[in-house]
Amino acid sequence: MIYKRKRGLTLLTRFKRSASVVFLDPQMHETVICEKGEKLDIILSPRLYWVKKMKLPVATVREVKKLLPSIFEDSLPLGHYSYYAYKYEDEFILFAYEDKIILDLILSKGISTADIRSIHFAQSEFMDLEDAVSITDKESMYVKDRLVVLAPSAWLTESKNLELTNITLSKYTIKLQQFGHIVDNKSLFKIGGVLVVLALILLVEIFVASAKRDAVLEAKEELFSKYNLQSTMIQNKSIQKKYTKIYKTQTKLRATIAVFLSMPLKQNQKITLLEYKNKKLFVSIKGVKKGSENTFLSKLNAKKLKYKTSFNGESIKVELSL
Repeated sequence: MIYKRKRGLTLLTRFKRSASVVFLDPQMHETVICEKGEKLDIILSPRLYWVKKMKLPVATVREVKKLLPSIFEDSLPLGHYSYYAYKYEDEFILFAYEDKIILDLILSKGISTADIRSIHFAQSEFMDLEDAVSITDKESMYVKDRLVVLAPSAWLTESKNLELTNITLSKYTIKLQQFGHIVDNKSLFKIGGVLVVLALILLVEIFVASAKRDAVLEAKEELFSKYNLQSTMIQNKSIQKKYTKIYKTQTKLRATIAVFLSMPLKQNQKITLLEYKNKKLFVSIKGVKKGSENTFLSKLNAKKLKYKTSFNGESIKVELSL
């Protein structure tokens, strides 16, 4: 059975809790109901993390964070861990935790990650506890040597109810990595090594391609200088198109002239005019009377040339469009 208040949430438990603060422990089997638009502050039970209190020969938390994997290396079971640290008086409070285990527990309680405002350690929020507090029917939480720990309630003289109504939360919060647990550290190092190798190969290929490009550009500049070419390819292609057209016209002109020059003219026949003007070739042949031009024109027809003819006395004039 779950009870719901007008604001926030209520857990099915004999412990009094605030509307937006949730104490999270795997041994507590309540389901959390969160009103629309409500945000939750979650406090993690000591069961969900490992903690150490140490004096270290470093000055800043940033320097400590680099050392955390090696500090916890011999203390943790096999798993993929994240780390956190802060300084308290003259000591550092160090944490190790598994994102996946905490996320799975949060989801099993019916809490969406979108509804979470902050996540805290019990160590940070209950460090000043004076008396033991019950978190389940059989276990209690208390402070020993400035560390928040769990113990069977039967070992303790007295345990009070866990009170969250008026708790003031600390600034020490963590962000859970929703996908960081998918790949372990060794795999990350291997993947990182492969990526480094691929990056080196890519850099070499870029260097080689750059060298080839420079060689091509140098050869291009030499070629342009040697043949006095224009500075851009568009200009050069335009010039190429122009001279290609001239070449085709000249080739056709030479072939057409060759047809006339190879004609077996009779002794009284001769070419008196051979002129190219306005893309047309004009040829006049003396000694060809009207009516006797078929033998002469058959050569032009065989070459499929387009032409016009006219006569002036015993001369034929042929006009060809090229």
